[in-house]
Amino acid sequence: MLSVLNELEIGKVIIGKQGKESEQYALFRKIVDEKEIPVIVVKQGNIINIEKHLKIKILFPEDELITENVLNNNSLVFKLEYKKFKMLFTGDIEAVAEKQLLKKYSNSEIKADILKVAHHGSKTSSIIEFLEAVNPSFAVIGVGENNKFGHPNEEVLNRLEKLRCRSL
Repeated sequence: MLSVLNELEIGKVIIGKQGKESEQYALFRKIVDEKEIPVIVVKQGNIINIEKHLKIKILFPEDELITENVLNNNSLVFKLEYKKFKMLFTGDIEAVAEKQLLKKYSNSEIKADILKVAHHGSKTSSIIEFLEAVNPSFAVIGVGENNKFGHPNEEVLNRLEKLRCRSL
């Protein structure tokens, strides 16, 4: 994200409530302040209307942040909706946050055509109950080839395959 901010012209940045002041966040704040980029902090329940049929619904984090692995588990989770098309973005949330989303929302509220798989396909995320609720046709996993973490995890790929979800 810092590279994007440094290299591209950005009109505004949308972020969620921060659970911890990290070194990365301090660098982020420095860049947006220097470049005078407006920062919009959103919370669960906010809806951002982009165009007539295009909107973003903020699903997570809740007002009370998760204390376990605070940076990952309080990642911004949102649903992009364009007419009947839906894509769910899950940041770096782990199982604990996925369980909270399952308690808060019905399956129809988190169902999506495309899922951006949480935490780069880490074994700490993508529990089967969450994947079944989202029930995506396609899953996108943001990960570098031969990364040091071994992402995506083979078990996560197997869970997606069990749902007949194509991974990209």
